[in-house]
Amino acid sequence: MVLDVLKDKIVNRSAIVGVIGLGYVGLPFAVEKSKVGFQVIGIEQNPIRSERVNLADNYIADVKDEDLKLVTTTGKLKAVTGFDAVPEMDVLVICVPTPLTKNLTPDLTYIETVTKAISKQLRPGQLVTLESTTYPGTTDEVMRPLLEQTGLRQGVDFFLAHSPERVDPGNKRYTTKNTSKVVGASDANSLAVAKLFYEQTISHVVPVTSAKAAELGKVFENTFRAVNIALVNELALLCDRMDIDVWDVLDAANTKPFGIMPFYPGPGVGGHCIPIDPHYLEWKAKEFNFDTHFIALAGEINRRMPEFVREKACRVLNKLGVAPSRAKVLILGVAYKKDLGDWRESPAIHVMTKLLEDGVEIAYHDSFVPEIYIQGQKLNSVPLNNDTLASYELVIITTDHSDIDYHNLVSHASAVLDTRGVTRKLDCDKDKLTLL
Repeated sequence: MVLDVLKDKIVNRSAIVGVIGLGYVGLPFAVEKSKVGFQVIGIEQNPIRSERVNLADNYIADVKDEDLKLVTTTGKLKAVTGFDAVPEMDVLVICVPTPLTKNLTPDLTYIETVTKAISKQLRPGQLVTLESTTYPGTTDEVMRPLLEQTGLRQGVDFFLAHSPERVDPGNKRYTTKNTSKVVGASDANSLAVAKLFYEQTISHVVPVTSAKAAELGKVFENTFRAVNIALVNELALLCDRMDIDVWDVLDAANTKPFGIMPFYPGPGVGGHCIPIDPHYLEWKAKEFNFDTHFIALAGEINRRMPEFVREKACRVLNKLGVAPSRAKVLILGVAYKKDLGDWRESPAIHVMTKLLEDGVEIAYHDSFVPEIYIQGQKLNSVPLNNDTLASYELVIITTDHSDIDYHNLVSHASAVLDTRGVTRKLDCDKDKLTLL
């Protein structure tokens, strides 16, 4: 039976693993599987990335340079740009992007393209798992029909499961290995073999009753964060009207030892999860004539925050007697998250765009992001020194990287708008500071 053969290959590590998409999710996963003895072939259609993997030239912060070098030099991991090796693979793990369209609807182009490419060479005895975050039903309703067009049957000839990624970029405590892994499938055989596969490298695997349950679980995780971030962002907007320090309010509330979790306001939400994933659920819910009010409202509030930062920046400039159209503003941090180089969906970019519309002269510093493109124009990170700080009317802290001397920053800047609260407990000239 093909199921028993595949299980044996997984247990004795002779199974060849294909990882499709070697980005923030795929590359750490591929390295982990290689480290325990699996032969891994990464399919990365970006030829530059593929070549970098084969040269052990690391581009993902959560992968250790020495680990990538070890698995590539020993031949356990190699990258290719096409799908010719699919018949060799026993397990295929899909880690491709799931973006939104301009209308905030799901764009499954990458998943569909990859699934079609796999289906052309699908053979009996293969396990296909989807790790990309998506709406409930993608695995069963989009992928399964494409794979079964081959005449092969799920659960009998091939196996299909959903196991959503839980990567938290930059998290030193929870990694691919020690973060519990949810696995779901619509048949018992697929669930059993997928669970067995993930147990080879992940400490705790959690099986659920269906692929849809696994998909919804992941979307809910990110929706939970989006809604709670929106709640504190709305509180910040209210506190601004009431002239109350929102950080004082949150610090006080968070001293309660039960019934509350710390969330903090900011200039908006960014990255590949929180600004995107809840809208997948919002879109799918409409198929069932169900309006997800919390999700829609959370998205609306979080998308308001860059405009609020712009308004507050203009207030600070006007108080200084500087018209925004004649102002020079330094944006400090353009990555979406502290101590990362990823600026996808970063709220800092939206803040910069809005200030440019006001005629503000913009520059930025971010040691993790040497260059960005905004409104079709390339900007390079400027050096951060005392002369630089003094040459701008306002510094806006949009990402609180830990490599910044914030005390020195406040000392030498003319004015600082801190959207992250990183300066609020400093012993410094408070007259220069404006908190979100």
